[in-house]
Amino acid sequence: MKKVIMTKLLILVLIASMMLTACSSSGGKASASSDKDYKIGIVQLAEHPALDDARMGFEDGLKELGVDAEIIYQNAQGDVPSTVTMSQKLVDDGVDLIYAIATPAAQSAKQVAKDIPVLFSAVTDPVEAEIVADWVDVGGNVTGTSDKAPTLEQLKMFKELDPTIETIGIIYNTSEANSQIQVDEVMELAPEVGLEVKTVGVNNINDMAQAIDSLLSKVDALYALSDNLVASSVDLVANKLIQYNMISICAEESQVGGGLLITNGLSYYELGKQTAQMAKEILVDGKSPADIPVGLAEKTVITVNEKTMKALGLDENHPLLKDAVKVGK
Repeated sequence: MKKVIMTKLLILVLIASMMLTACSSSGGKASASSDKDYKIGIVQLAEHPALDDARMGFEDGLKELGVDAEIIYQNAQGDVPSTVTMSQKLVDDGVDLIYAIATPAAQSAKQVAKDIPVLFSAVTDPVEAEIVADWVDVGGNVTGTSDKAPTLEQLKMFKELDPTIETIGIIYNTSEANSQIQVDEVMELAPEVGLEVKTVGVNNINDMAQAIDSLLSKVDALYALSDNLVASSVDLVANKLIQYNMISICAEESQVGGGLLITNGLSYYELGKQTAQMAKEILVDGKSPADIPVGLAEKTVITVNEKTMKALGLDENHPLLKDAVKVGK
């Protein structure tokens, strides 16, 4: 009898122990989950391949880094004032961090998010755009990644492809500070490689067709900036260039995917991943945005649109084209 009682007691002790262990384990998981779950707001200026890639790279990067986050995605569809109201809504919703894609979105997020970390991407010169105080000592709660292109190396490609090119054209959005910064840089660097530059500014997508016709009639080739209005019209621009049998060089690879000829440029997807690493450092590691310098693309890739190359009758064995990554087959 005594033995039976002892056996029952042992069973009860084991059951109690298992229940305590389960409770402890469950409590541990809840605590870890609360430490790892974040709410991140994304404000994107417009919908086109470059900005979409920056967003997808960011989201994929977070997953690869093990950062569990609820994503609240807002797209302003090119309407700059909407980026302000969207950023304010994210602040009111209590997000832990805002990811702003493109210069106007970053400017708006900085304006309204005083106590929330803000990361940006697809911004060419964040100092000139008054988003950060300095490339290294950013100051405040805002930092991110720049899409500044290797402009001089890209301009050299014109003469490599066709030594007779003398004048290049640029079409750009007059309402975007990011675009004017790039125009100024090209104007400064072009004489170093023996090129003259002609520009046409637009502020409405409906003006693109007329503006591109006007520009292409005066130049030998086109240089496509990292410009949101141009990126939104890349199909139109690409078709016009083929009609004029004209070479184009781009600041970034998504425009090549859209039909322009070639770039030695950055990947917005990879730039988004770099920004995700910054988000992890801020949210998980407790690092201050003020201590994270603005990042530049870690690598560039020569990419050519094979369909456009063939339409222009270019020699695929040309040294610049032969080993390039091919898209648009």
